[in-house]
Amino acid sequence: MYHLACIHCGAEYAPGEIIYTCPKCGHLLTVDYDLDAINVSREAWNRRPISVWRYREILPVTIPPVTLQEGGTPLYHLERLGAEMGLPHLYAKHEGMNPTGSFKDRGMTVGVSMAVQLGMKSVACASTGNTSASLAAYAAKGGIPAVVLLPAGKVALGKVAQALMHGAKVIAVRGNFDRSLEMVRDLCLKHGIYLLNSVNPYRLEGQKTIGFEAVDQLGDVPDRLVLPVGNAGNISAVYKGLRELETLGFIDRLPMMTGIQAAGSQPLVQAIQGSLPAVVPEANPETVATAIRIGAPVNGEKALIAIRKTGGTAASVTDEEILAMQRDLAQKEGIGVEPASAASVAGIRKLVEEGRIDRDERIVCVVTGHLLKDPETVIRQCPPPIEIDATEQALLSVLHLSS
Repeated sequence: MYHLACIHCGAEYAPGEIIYTCPKCGHLLTVDYDLDAINVSREAWNRRPISVWRYREILPVTIPPVTLQEGGTPLYHLERLGAEMGLPHLYAKHEGMNPTGSFKDRGMTVGVSMAVQLGMKSVACASTGNTSASLAAYAAKGGIPAVVLLPAGKVALGKVAQALMHGAKVIAVRGNFDRSLEMVRDLCLKHGIYLLNSVNPYRLEGQKTIGFEAVDQLGDVPDRLVLPVGNAGNISAVYKGLRELETLGFIDRLPMMTGIQAAGSQPLVQAIQGSLPAVVPEANPETVATAIRIGAPVNGEKALIAIRKTGGTAASVTDEEILAMQRDLAQKEGIGVEPASAASVAGIRKLVEEGRIDRDERIVCVVTGHLLKDPETVIRQCPPPIEIDATEQALLSVLHLSS
């Protein structure tokens, strides 16, 4: 029903082969389905609960999946922020409401299930935080040992805590994320450990369901779908999935795929704005948004295709703009997200200010992780609690009320 295919040279490989990039040319792989042979209707999907596994006919797992009931995340209408921007149809899909608090759970339910299906005995990843937390949880659920490599001192403590609590072997590397990824890829290739970074094409299959759910919840295809970009797996996966829905005849058009990066870590933005044929890695990425502090996005090649084929765009936002939007989402919409998540909505605000958005567009921004993923950043930018004596007079005084 499916095979692996190189997105560059078109070489095809059997699904049982343990490969992550094309052995012939070194480019990325994708999972190609025989969509003509898939026997499912929109009505059949609609009868199932909204979740990753609602769409199981176009996922590669054939065994009972390793699942923590991921997906089914809420789609919020951003009424106040939308009104401020002059965008009446602005929405946020809150992936922080997944089991471990980020969109990575969609990929890991499929990735760890594939590890079991392929008979792998252990799994590993490099991570800026969320991947490690998710891999550790799903590996624990699947009964498989997990190894995670993190850039030392560069990962929010909330995410490290999750990886540790779920029992992964956590290794802090004195270097950036890109070096950690190089190391874990070598480890997996030499020692038969299953790599579950987003270079693994099966993991991205789970992440494409973000787009499926957004369409189902909105009741139609949004005009624009906006995602924060780190390793560029998410924007690539969502584009691929929506193309599959189009081929199946379930939708009749694609949204403009729009990627948002931090100003201190924007190789994809530079490639789009400079009309470059490929993403040029950034040697020293830096941003408060740790989840997207990545200078060499593994899926950059796929992301360029997604943006260019849909007439989308890419933009960067400063750390100050990211943190301002994190506060606005929390205080004006009641939606708590980590900094990288706020980048997508911050990017839309910037595109509006630059006159690059049609104000009648229906826009879905994916906010990728929960507020509590990075509590340290929250505490640094918020005033501390007001401490008072245990008296009614002291309480009324700070509330400026009279007795």
